[in-house]
Amino acid sequence: MELYEYARPDLLSGKKLLYVHGFASSGQSGTVKTLGILLPQTEIIAPDLPVEPQEALELLRSIVAEDKPDVVLGTSMGGMYAEMLYGVDRILVNPAFQLADTLLKNNGLGRQEFHNPRRDGETSFLVNKSLIEHFREVSSHCFERADEDQDRVYALYGMHDTLVHTYDLFSEHYTQAIRFDGEHYLNDGAVLHSVLPVLQWIDDRQEGRSKPVLFIALGDRIINHSSGFTKAVETLCRNYNLHIVAGSRYNTPSSCAEIFRWCEENLGVPVWNRLTISNHKNLLLADYLIDAEPETLGGEDFMGTLVHFGSDAFKTWEDVLVFFDRLGGQ
Repeated sequence: MELYEYARPDLLSGKKLLYVHGFASSGQSGTVKTLGILLPQTEIIAPDLPVEPQEALELLRSIVAEDKPDVVLGTSMGGMYAEMLYGVDRILVNPAFQLADTLLKNNGLGRQEFHNPRRDGETSFLVNKSLIEHFREVSSHCFERADEDQDRVYALYGMHDTLVHTYDLFSEHYTQAIRFDGEHYLNDGAVLHSVLPVLQWIDDRQEGRSKPVLFIALGDRIINHSSGFTKAVETLCRNYNLHIVAGSRYNTPSSCAEIFRWCEENLGVPVWNRLTISNHKNLLLADYLIDAEPETLGGEDFMGTLVHFGSDAFKTWEDVLVFFDRLGGQ
């Protein structure tokens, strides 16, 4: 995958992003390089954190006070630290709120090698019981001011993460917990498909952007011809407030859970918390409706612009994308 093809100079343009790395990593990680490629107009601040947790937290708080980043992105241990940087929009990826226990369970004691080069030239560090207890003490202060920042904190949890399992803990304090198709460590695909959509939501809110509302009606024809669907969703959500609507076959609790899982597994982060169950597509308050079966549930009486997927004009998702590209986000 050539990342340069997916660069987003429009996203967070002229803004600052503070990246907080994970355990045994540094500000020279591959994730930082990926962010630099995908966000060419964003200043990426990526310090090497001190091993001692209280020193690391103090450094981060001083950076927030002095540099005033617009967004903080923290991974694993960095997600734990980022949660405590109150007053800033934050994304926590697989946050290690129970890092002391995680290290003990995964043979984390003893001499550890840094995964990435560090500016101070250090290549290893010692994890002893004292350091473990220092991590436990610092992490015990997570969530102390969670009520102040409910709308400013998102947590992304990899569905295949085998190291950190704090989804339920985070959900006790915040509402914006999102699962994504990934593991513990971020790769390029996870940054592109899961982190960037959340950055888009944050950037839109910060800029007060009001985007046209677009619904996609989920049905058998859409699902059975899903080639290009995921790409279309990711592309359209850049310029439109995109939602999924499902009809009568999904109006029971078990069916709702089924379609929610389908969206989570197949469409991912861009449609998180954007699923509507309705038997009346004509009552949707939206600018556009993409529907392969407009003859059902009032689709033909939709008050906005109807895009009939599968018709001569919109046989493929590429046709749909060309149409919306010509609209330019209108």
